[in-house]
Formats: sequence, C-alpha cells, structure tokens
Amino acid sequence: MSTSPTSSAHAPLTYEQSGVKYDLIDPLKVAAQRAAAATAGHLLGHGFCEVGASRGESAFVVDVGPFYLASIVECLGSKALVADEMQRLTGRIWYEGIAQDTIAMAVNDLITVGATPLVVQAYWAAGGSPWFSDGPRAKALVEGWKRACDRCGVTWGGGETPALAGIVENDRIDLAASCTGIVQPKSRLSLGDRLEPGDAIVLLASSGIHANGLTLARTLAQRLPQGYLTPLEDGLTYGEGLLAPTVLYSPVSEALARAEIQPHYCVNVTGHGWRKLLRHPAALTYRVHMVPPVPPVLRFIQERAGLDIQEAYSTLNMGAGFAYFVAAEDAQSTVEVARACGVQAWAAGAVEAGPKQLLIEPLGLRYSADDLQLR
Repeated sequence: MSTSPTSSAHAPLTYEQSGVKYDLIDPLKVAAQRAAAATAGHLLGHGFCEVGASRGESAFVVDVGPFYLASIVECLGSKALVADEMQRLTGRIWYEGIAQDTIAMAVNDLITVGATPLVVQAYWAAGGSPWFSDGPRAKALVEGWKRACDRCGVTWGGGETPALAGIVENDRIDLAASCTGIVQPKSRLSLGDRLEPGDAIVLLASSGIHANGLTLARTLAQRLPQGYLTPLEDGLTYGEGLLAPTVLYSPVSEALARAEIQPHYCVNVTGHGWRKLLRHPAALTYRVHMVPPVPPVLRFIQERAGLDIQEAYSTLNMGAGFAYFVAAEDAQSTVEVARACGVQAWAAGAVEAGPKQLLIEPLGLRYSADDLQLR
C-alpha cells in the first residue's frame, strides 16, 4: 500500500527538521511589522490613512476616502522545484498550475480583508537567461498566469523578470505576485471587528498541499525509493498529488458579496496550518466539531513522514484551505454559495466566549494562543 507507516529505518520527519523553523522566522516578522507601523504617518501627507487593524492581517488596508485599498505581496516558495523534477521524470510541463499557485498565494490573502482583487503584478526571477529559453515551459507559465487572472477577474498589470545568476540557482525560478484590491462599499471590510461568540466557522476545501509545506514534502521525496513517482491511494503519483493547483477562493468571496453575506472574519489557511484559525487577536475559543476529508497526498505525507496528528494540523492545511467566520444564520447559505462556485464547504464549528484556543474535537486537538505568534 502507498500509505504504509513510516519505515523503522527512518525517524519521523518534522517541518523544522526539513529546514523551516517558524520560531526563528516569526520574530523577524513581528519586528518588521513594528518598524513598518512607524511609517504609517507618511500617508497623512497624501490625505490618506492606514486602517490600523489591518496590521498583522493577511493584507494591508488604506483608507482613501470613498473606499479602501488593500495590497499584498506573496511568493510561491519551493513548489516550482517539484514541477522541475517532475518535468525531468515525466516530460510533462507543470507551469500552468504553478502560475495559478502563485496568483492564489496573493489573491487568497487579499480577499481575507473583504477586498475585490483589481491588479496583479508578476515577479519572475530566474537563475539566468537560459531559463527563459525553454519555450514550452515559459508559454505554460504565461498562459497559466493569464488563466488564473481571468478566473479571479483581476487585471495583469505587468511585472519584472530579472536574471539573478549567483542569487537564484541556475535553471531555477523564484515566482512571486503582488495584488492590489478595492473594498467597495466600505462595509465589506473584514478585519474581525464583527467577530463574536456564536459565529459559525465555515471551512472551504483545499485541493491538496497548495503551496505551503513543500519543503517538508520535498524532503520526504528524498526518502522514498520511487521518489515523486511513488503511487498514492487515488492512483496519482506523489509528484502529481503535490502539483494539484491551489484553489482560487476569490470567486467565492465575490459570490458571498452578491448574496449579501458579510463575513465577520476570514483566514487563508497557509503556513502554520490550522493554527491560522487563531489569527484574530481577540481572546475567543474556536470549537471545531467536524473536519474535512484529508486529501490523499496530505494523508500520505502525514503517514510516511511520521507526523503525529498535532504536528500535521499545525503544519499542513489537512483539507481546509480557507475559513469564513459568519453569523450563525448565514452558515448554511455560505456553504451553498461556495458549493455553487465549485468549492466544497462545511459548517464545521463555532466561536465561543473563553480563552484564546482552537479545539478540534473529533481529533482531540488543542492549540492555544502561545501556538501562533504573528503580531
């Protein structure tokens, strides 16, 4: 079976052991946020002001008078390395999906504040000019980028394509995207000021690993005798499972706005896994009474890497790629709107008064405020 337990010859593999240690990264993020906050006064000279509550959220918001502007920049990370290796192994080009992953990293963050994506800019930094000489691969990147923009109704404004020999490895590419959006009417702003006990937690399905946890996934591949060609239980190879494109959730957010459903808070479940459900600074308890099915590739990673359930849900999305916190009476309608957009969704839990903690009852898991330090 492709999902047999970890061999005793291999010790369990954690995200930290694979080279990503959030305990080292997060303090820099906090320090940068504090330094950045000290620059907010510069906006006043232009007649604008920041929305202070957006500091520490997934997108930054500026009040420009009749509406808000939101912005975000995100990089893809190391998923392109899987695409490169799978191209070598199979001859197939995977960069249409990689383009969607990169757009999703930015757009899915931007919509958490209630913004409609307007413009995307591309940053494609190659290790040298030869990367661009692979015509079919470059064509797939361009076509996939445009297709993802069309899916989100966002304009592709332009970008930068530097050749960074000596910084990026030869025949590799570092992909990133920035996105600017508009919150109009201003009542669509979603920064958590409405979040309260009694709200429902609606989880939206992921397509797999998305673009977070790839360092762990790539390290695991090195342990497998068949590497990325190891079969999964659903008939795909491990590499194919990893390369499922990230779901674009902006069509759901726009459909909710048309249905006059106002999320009280939103979370893009990326790095830190389900701990992201604790992102709001308030002291509230988040009680989850059901968990979505775990995609085969994520179940495979958990079992073959020997991750215990606590580590798995604190590292990977485990089947939930996005969360809406909505009024209890809007929970079922939110589920229906998402499903009408082609995204599976579940009314999975509720917000309660109490200490800041996440309780995933079916799995007996608890995460506290100390488990997520992003501010």
